[in-house]
Amino acid sequence: MKQVCTAAISTIFSILVFTSCSSGNGDNKKGIADNGKPFNTTELLKYDPSKGDKKIEEFMQHLHKVSGFNGNVLVAKKGKIIYEGSFGWANHLTRDSLKLSSQFELASVTKTMTGTAIMQLWEKGKIKLDQNVKEFFPDFPYDGVTIRLLLTHRSGMMNYVYFVDNIYRSQHLNQKKGLTNKEVMDMIAKYKPARFNKPNASFLYNNSNFMVLGAIIEKVSGMSYADYMKENIFKPAGMTHTAVYSKAVYDKIPVDVVGHDRTSWKYSVAQNFLDGPVGDKGIYSTVADLFIFDQALKAGRLIKQATQDSAYTAHNPMIRGHFSYGYGWRVFEGPGQKVIYHTGWWHGFRHIFLRDMKNDVTIVLLGNMVNGSLLHLDDLFKMTGMPVVRKGAYNGAGDTAED
Repeated sequence: MKQVCTAAISTIFSILVFTSCSSGNGDNKKGIADNGKPFNTTELLKYDPSKGDKKIEEFMQHLHKVSGFNGNVLVAKKGKIIYEGSFGWANHLTRDSLKLSSQFELASVTKTMTGTAIMQLWEKGKIKLDQNVKEFFPDFPYDGVTIRLLLTHRSGMMNYVYFVDNIYRSQHLNQKKGLTNKEVMDMIAKYKPARFNKPNASFLYNNSNFMVLGAIIEKVSGMSYADYMKENIFKPAGMTHTAVYSKAVYDKIPVDVVGHDRTSWKYSVAQNFLDGPVGDKGIYSTVADLFIFDQALKAGRLIKQATQDSAYTAHNPMIRGHFSYGYGWRVFEGPGQKVIYHTGWWHGFRHIFLRDMKNDVTIVLLGNMVNGSLLHLDDLFKMTGMPVVRKGAYNGAGDTAED
């Protein structure tokens, strides 16, 4: 009898193991999301240009010709692409045109993915949001700075970009080789630059917060930021045209899109030592992969819905009654409306990535000409049913500075 029971238990265990293995994502080419629904990036990206939204096409042509938008755009509704297009040059000097597959330096849109990675580590019990940075970097010169305060831009830190730039210029250091996050952390520990404010005193957006979070991801995971993001964000989401490129690793960043500054083709921006640190920036991607990222989050492939809800919650006082910041995401809230988004501005790149949570609309505009074209999107918002996400469109007090 004992032998029969043992054999039966063994058989049941084998069936359970086989069933578990057979239902895993590795054996399902289309992929199954954590919410149980199929997640097929090939299906998500299906788009027939002949059936694209004509009004959006007219709007984008006007934005390109009149307002000077140079870049790529994707608009989706209810999980379906309704318009995508490329406008202008990838590199004006060589007369290379943009393609839909062109990879852009995401600038601060990177912060949305860094924040997602931090929330992953929190879900796995690897970190606590109220842990002090000193627990990871004992020489960190500021007391009271926690992961939560970094995520919400309430750390009070100075902006490392200006601090490091001043040191490099005053000491005539080599500006071609990129710095690593660890090297920036060492410089902060050595020079102890004055902070702007006490921790948690106020919202103060700056890149230092997410550069430090990038360093924490490396310290906790034992992987480079690039490898962690590849294995835990890009691959699970199916983002096959997304990567982290740092000047600390690459002498020349392996992409063809060049950033142009000061509203002129004359000013193509050469990458330098400040293109080394990552987490606050440093991810390169396409409009299609950002749509996949949006859909992967909604499908629960990266972090749980409850975790996303906390990331999408306004953790700072509202600016002009509608705008705030969560954990790596900007937040727009209105009566019955919520848009989670982020802007980006770095070395000749200017972007906006918007996700309307109520109306299920996704808008991605990636540009490599810094000008005011992205301030003229009101009609696009109205066409898609998304509320106008522009601070200047609302009355009230508050800093309207964008990154």
